[in-house]
Amino acid sequence: MKAFFLCSFCLISSHLFAQVADTSALYKAIKTGDSLIFDIGFNTCNLAPYNDIFADDFRFYHDKGGITFGKAAFIESMQTGICKKENKLERFLVPGTLQVFPLANNGVLYGAIENGDHAFFSTEKGKPRYQTGVARFTIVWLLVDGKWKATEALSYDHRAK
Repeated sequence: MKAFFLCSFCLISSHLFAQVADTSALYKAIKTGDSLIFDIGFNTCNLAPYNDIFADDFRFYHDKGGITFGKAAFIESMQTGICKKENKLERFLVPGTLQVFPLANNGVLYGAIENGDHAFFSTEKGKPRYQTGVARFTIVWLLVDGKWKATEALSYDHRAK
């Protein structure tokens, strides 16, 4: 009897907290946001999309670099940090690791949680690109006036490669 209840609980809870399919509109919307943050912003230092994609009260938690409070402070930290480095730094999503979980209130979608792993690379002048590390990440997204806004992000479990 205990086994029945345990199996039932696991089945029900896995359904309640299941990630969305990678073909769903929600997954595609969050992946697009991820691309704006990293493929456009982080990798090319084109930070213009950050004004629309991040909430004003955005918070970034980094297990090595501390906490950044606010969109303006985060953009400034990118401009004066990664975008000023002599070595070109890039971030790539580790294939197959992106997960998106919907957040709903009484059946109405209001947000999403994005989880995954990312790999970091550096390119020094005259040298080929090389991997510097890997880490896990989580981004909390809220649907605000029909637009997805990143409200909190965590980058953690950084490991050198």
